[in-house]
Amino acid sequence: MNRTTVSLLAGTAALAAVTGFATLSSPGAAGTARTAAELPVERTSLLCPSPSTSDIAETSYTSFTPVTKDAGSGGKAELQAAAEESDGKSKGKGKGKKAGKPVLEPQEPGKPATGDTSGGDAPALVGTAEGKFAPGWTVQETTEVAAGSGRGLQGVNCSAPDTEFWFPGVSTAADRTDYVHLTNPDDSAAVVDIELYGKDGALDSTLGEGITVAPHSSDPILLSTLTEEKQENLTVHVNVRSGRVGAAVQALDDKLGGDWLAASTDPSGSLVLPGIPKDATAVRLVAFAPGESDADLKVQLASPSGLITPAGNETLHVKAGMTASADLGDVTRGEAGSLVLTPTDTSVPVVAALRVVRGKGDNQETAFIPATRPVGTRATVADNSAKGTTLSLTAPTRGATVKVTASAGSGGGEAVSKTFTLKAGTTQNVEAPTPTGLKGTYALTVEPVSGGPVYGARTLAATEDGVPGFTIQTLPDDRGMVAVPEADEDLSVLQK
Repeated sequence: MNRTTVSLLAGTAALAAVTGFATLSSPGAAGTARTAAELPVERTSLLCPSPSTSDIAETSYTSFTPVTKDAGSGGKAELQAAAEESDGKSKGKGKGKKAGKPVLEPQEPGKPATGDTSGGDAPALVGTAEGKFAPGWTVQETTEVAAGSGRGLQGVNCSAPDTEFWFPGVSTAADRTDYVHLTNPDDSAAVVDIELYGKDGALDSTLGEGITVAPHSSDPILLSTLTEEKQENLTVHVNVRSGRVGAAVQALDDKLGGDWLAASTDPSGSLVLPGIPKDATAVRLVAFAPGESDADLKVQLASPSGLITPAGNETLHVKAGMTASADLGDVTRGEAGSLVLTPTDTSVPVVAALRVVRGKGDNQETAFIPATRPVGTRATVADNSAKGTTLSLTAPTRGATVKVTASAGSGGGEAVSKTFTLKAGTTQNVEAPTPTGLKGTYALTVEPVSGGPVYGARTLAATEDGVPGFTIQTLPDDRGMVAVPEADEDLSVLQK
């Protein structure tokens, strides 16, 4: 996700707004730059897309903030409907006037808060967190759909607003109904371009240009209305001309269920796609090279015993500006696995995602795994249960030690932590801890202790009537801490 480069002064002002503190050395200051201090963010926002159009959908929301050292003592967090009335000019679910009662309102960090909705008219949600609730704030949206297109378990981590998103793995094929959900949290309209790229390059379409998303509204854009071409493997690029939005793709299949596809991490020469279920029956890799150079990628599976090259899929050639795909079959063969993509020669930035299928015949379900950032300082995933939760961790380059903490339960219980050691090039489905005396749902927080970068994903599974419903969420760094350089000149006046 791109962010416009700003001047040093403007960047420092933005940092002050987020952290409540920023300083800067004067140009003539003697000596080298000092070590940056890590401080908790003081305000953050998250956007949850409208969960389903099905009248039989049941959706739950789980909010969690890890207890963070040096975080403030005050503040609050809440999730509200993006708006409660429409202006009639937008395809979205409203503008301007915000709904009054929050869907959920957490009471304290360290303990999950839950809320739920039912039916097909649930709105998109806009959330804000301040003070002690802001660092590492995570919200999970989980929907159960018993029948119809997209039936099964659908889940997504509510995401921060941004200005650019990449979604490899979407489709306009006849058996797929894919929507890009755009949510605008601000008081002014956002203008968005949606571009589609297939196996031969950009698809002809003018309908995706200059889409206006009204203030405090959410627009679900049906991809098949933007082009007449029917292709199974596409990449969507969401570029925000003005303003900012939250974006996620809801992919609904007539036969294979459905799930949310979160945005891939920023284009990079090397990517990790963690947490492929060990019983996956079909795995498809979709990749796109947004630059002007072709990419040649080495494809490897990080298994419990080390890096393995899938037979017949040793490499993937991705032409510039085109979407490439590869069917990897049951690549994990009954073991935990993560896909690792590295350049065979020259590094060329790419984005990528996996479509994962479990089950056979009429009892199949689909989920997606986008390429993701490493856990970094800390990452959290909410809405875990005593049964049906799998935590997958991988250390693609060097061995690592990580601490995993299970929070208190939403209805009671005490937090528990365990430490795990990962060998280089391996993936483990770890036996994650569960809270002592658990009641309700809980959160899992992963913190690297030593070693190389760690990537993670969590799978929720709930089989119903023989259909293996499941959803997968990756665990990128929660961006709950921000680096603030020590300096001689105090610019905190910029807040005033």
